[in-house]
Amino acid sequence: MTDMRYARLGWSDIEVSRVCLGGMSFGKPSADFHQWTVGPDDTREIIAHALDAGVNFIDTANTYAHGTSEEYIGQALARLGVPRDEVVLASKVYFNEGRLSRAAILREIDGTLKRLQTDYLDLYIIHRFDYGTPVEETLEALDSLVRAGKVRALGASAMYAYQFHTMQVAAERNGWTKFTSMQSHYNLLYREDERELIPVCRQFDVALTPYSPLASGHLARPDWESSTVRGATDAVVRNKYDAARDQDLPIVARVAEVASAHGVPMAQVALAWQWARGVEAPIVGCSSPARVDDAVAALSVTLSADEVAYLEEPYTAHELVGPLARPGEKPLAGTTDPNKK
Repeated sequence: MTDMRYARLGWSDIEVSRVCLGGMSFGKPSADFHQWTVGPDDTREIIAHALDAGVNFIDTANTYAHGTSEEYIGQALARLGVPRDEVVLASKVYFNEGRLSRAAILREIDGTLKRLQTDYLDLYIIHRFDYGTPVEETLEALDSLVRAGKVRALGASAMYAYQFHTMQVAAERNGWTKFTSMQSHYNLLYREDERELIPVCRQFDVALTPYSPLASGHLARPDWESSTVRGATDAVVRNKYDAARDQDLPIVARVAEVASAHGVPMAQVALAWQWARGVEAPIVGCSSPARVDDAVAALSVTLSADEVAYLEEPYTAHELVGPLARPGEKPLAGTTDPNKK
C-alpha cells in the first residue's frame, strides 16, 4: 500500500494527511437531504480502514444528514477506541438557524461536539459567508472558541475572494484568530478560484482542502451519466455540473486518456492533479473501504508538467458555483441549495 504523506494545515501547527476523508457520505439517508449515505456500521468500517491507511483528517458538517454524519463519526471513533490526538476532526457552521451570529456559533459548536463525542474540534469551518452578520461578530465568536479550548484552528469554505480577504484583515486588525484553511469548490472541471481566491489564500498562508475533487464522480468515469443511487437522486450534483457538460466532456476524455497511459483509474489522475497544483488535502467522499484505497493509491501517481498542461488546456470559464449571492440579487448557477458541499 502507498505510504501516506502529510502536510501542515496552513500557518497552524496541525499536520494532516494529504487525503481528507469526507463525511458527507456518512449518515441516515433521507429524501430531503441525501439518499445515498451509508449507515453506522459501514461508517465505522470505512473510518477504520482509512485510519489504518494513515488518513488522520476527517471532515464533516453540522447539517450533513441532519447531524447524523457527526453522530456516526463520533460513534465510530469511540467504538474503535481511537486516541483523540491521533485524528484531526473538522466540522462546519452556517446552514443553521442564525447562520454565523454569535449566538448561533456558540450553540452549534456545543451540538457538534456532543454528536462527535469530543471536547474539542481541531478545525471549525464557516460553511459560507454570512451577509446578515457583521464579520466582527462572527470572528470574535470564533476566536472565543479558540481561547476556550473548544477549537484549535479555524477554516472557511466557498466564498468570494474579497469576502475572505475582508475577514482575514479584520481578524488581524483585532488580534483574533485568522483562518488557516480554505475548503472551496476546485477540480479539473471547475477552476474559477484560481483567478482570485486561491492567490488570496496563499497570501495568508492558508491551506487548500477542496471539496468535490472528483467533480462528484464526473472525473472518475468516461461517461457523464451515472447509474448509482447518487447519480439518480442527487439534484445538487446536476445543478453543479450539468449546465457545463459540453464544456467539460473534453476534459473528462483527457483524464481518461492520461489514466490509461498510467494504467490507473481516472479518479487517481484527478487527485494527482490536485497535488500537482499544490493542494494540501483534497476531501474525498468514500462509500466503501475500496474507495479509500483508490484515493490513497493516487499519492503514487506523478503527473508530468506536460500532462498537467494537457489536462488543463480545454478548460474555459464557468459560471460561479459555490459562493452564495447577496440576498436579493439573482443567484449564480448552483449557489442556492444548502445541501451542497
